[in-house]
Amino acid sequence: MKRILVACGNGIATSTVVASKIRDYVEEKGISATTTQCKLMEVPGKAEDYDLVVTTGQFDGKSGTPVVRALSLLTGIGQEETLEEIVGHLK
Repeated sequence: MKRILVACGNGIATSTVVASKIRDYVEEKGISATTTQCKLMEVPGKAEDYDLVVTTGQFDGKSGTPVVRALSLLTGIGQEETLEEIVGHLK
């Protein structure tokens, strides 16, 4: 099972929407994954425990874990490309 860390400013509303879209999409693609939500400022201390970090805000921290910026999952513009990028990291 893949583990995805979804981070937004406060780790509540925005990350909930993004995490839900990710879970639905990866399930359609036959990938077993769990999502955990957090604040952007928590990412550096948590990232290494996950297979992928998905953020809705700017994250410039260094991480050995791949990071995908996913503002498109909120705006809808470029959403499909972002979801495919996420799947690519999980395969």
